[in-house]
Amino acid sequence: MIVLLRLIGILNVAVWFGAGVFFTVGVAPALFSAETKALLQQSYDVLSGRLAMLVVSRYFLLHYWCGSIALIHQLAERFYLGKPLQRLTFGVLLGLCTLSLLGGLWLQPSIRKLHEIKYGRSDVYSPAQKALAIKALPFWHGASRILNVLVLGGLGFYLWRMANPGNGPRFTPTTAAKFRS
Repeated sequence: MIVLLRLIGILNVAVWFGAGVFFTVGVAPALFSAETKALLQQSYDVLSGRLAMLVVSRYFLLHYWCGSIALIHQLAERFYLGKPLQRLTFGVLLGLCTLSLLGGLWLQPSIRKLHEIKYGRSDVYSPAQKALAIKALPFWHGASRILNVLVLGGLGFYLWRMANPGNGPRFTPTTAAKFRS
């Protein structure tokens, strides 16, 4: 059971980290590439932004699921193995979950709203609102990228900590306490 619990934890964080790297290095740049621009032609800005929002919403769903599994895994290790929670590892995990919630529930809806204003109909949004949205979007995109890099760094550290556990089960005797003849 210990091996299965460890395997679940490592596979979960590996999927979480791998998805983050794939999104950052592969998916996000592809959505705003020259090939995508040629494919979408005139409506490139509107459609690429909307496609990005759809993909990002799924990306954050993956964050929520993997974060929940990781929290349950940490608590299962705590209660099943009798190990105390490693403060640094658990703190990083809580920070990752907080950043994921912050990005998915606050940052991305703000970007979505600004995108809607920038590319929305002229009879709904005033030119002043559109100008403000055009000015604010680069800042929010930059904040989103910084948040993503922080999450990737945290996930890399968390993966390393999961792959290299500090100590074994609490009630396993150490080699120094064995009787010698």
